[in-house]
Amino acid sequence: MAIWITGGRVVDPLKETMELTDLLIDRGKIIRMVPAGHIAQEPGLERIDATGCWVIPGLIDMHVHLREPGQEYKETIATGGMAAVSGGFTAVACMPNTNPVNDNPSVTTFILEKARDANLARVFPIAAITRGSRGESLTDFAELRNAGAVAVSDDGRPVSDPDLMKSAMESARRNGLAIISHCENVILSAGGVMHQGSVSAALGYRGIPARAEEDMVAREITLSRRTGCPVHIAHVSTAGSVRLIKQAKEDNLPVTAETAPHYFTLDHTAVMEYSGRAKMNPPLRRPEDVQAVREALSADVIDVIATDHAPHADWEKEIEFERALFGITGLETALPLVLELVRKGYLTPSQAVRKLSHNPANILGLEGGGLMEGGTADITIVDPEREYVLMKEEVQSKSRNSPFLGRTVKGRNLITMIGGRVVWKK
Repeated sequence: MAIWITGGRVVDPLKETMELTDLLIDRGKIIRMVPAGHIAQEPGLERIDATGCWVIPGLIDMHVHLREPGQEYKETIATGGMAAVSGGFTAVACMPNTNPVNDNPSVTTFILEKARDANLARVFPIAAITRGSRGESLTDFAELRNAGAVAVSDDGRPVSDPDLMKSAMESARRNGLAIISHCENVILSAGGVMHQGSVSAALGYRGIPARAEEDMVAREITLSRRTGCPVHIAHVSTAGSVRLIKQAKEDNLPVTAETAPHYFTLDHTAVMEYSGRAKMNPPLRRPEDVQAVREALSADVIDVIATDHAPHADWEKEIEFERALFGITGLETALPLVLELVRKGYLTPSQAVRKLSHNPANILGLEGGGLMEGGTADITIVDPEREYVLMKEEVQSKSRNSPFLGRTVKGRNLITMIGGRVVWKK
């Protein structure tokens, strides 16, 4: 049945427009986009009233952890897919730190098969840079690309050896794969559990200095300059990293970057309130770093907002802070947190959509990130004014390790459509 979406404002992330536009969808494609009121109700036409809502390209999260294979008690590809569509994401790219690690075509193929079985969000595997993510020898990038990997990363572990990372960049460039860097100097961060600063000193916890991230950001930029290989910097959290990335862009280097909503919403004082639910790597930083990340998003120094969705069981988080695992869930909380930045004036609606859809698609070489006649109907319909409480009982993820549960927010995903098929409706 053809679908008619009427009354909504279509946010175009490239033209930077918001216009009342009706969309006609048939057989998975957008076949017409016309000013509101120019499509008449016809028999057999399903009408979706989007009055008061934004109609936007399906969101794309280029940094999630789906845990399958090997840690299905935390999340599965099916439950992660449900969390994604609940949050407005039509596609996710999943990191390789599964068990076994996604360092060979059989694991990549397994992930794609599970995603097809789930039939929810589109899933794009990110394969490991090194075998077992041990940082010792490179995986076969060509084999992984042919199996369906869209990028390579050892996320969760840095590639500490600079010569090996240089070789990885050269191989990634030859094979047309994006390379995503987890920037951490493990010598400086060893034993740390939160940001090194006044709060860690007051609580008596060993800290992770900002320099642990910044040193590796500087290294990756240098290697990108030497190899000509594009590099994407994951989960930026410090003002120093922002300055380095800004300079790299001014030097016209092929460097892109992402941050996550927790880095522009919370600072290191959140540890005192939320304990293990506010523990992630890189850690929450100072208020000055939060402000720098916000301003970097506004100035397009940071290209992408990704969630770094990292589900864990309650017993892995609701324990002593020093023993709690790093990471929080994010697929179902990202959209309203990003809309907070829009209301505060840091981002325009089209900027926000660009960082949540077009830019990740462009970096990973994926279809999507825009709405156009003839294009695939991957669509998210959002009520930007809907106020609600992020309730634990409504979480679709298998895990609920988020400091944002119980928070009153504004901006809710109402409908997620993938290939013209409604997969989520609130």
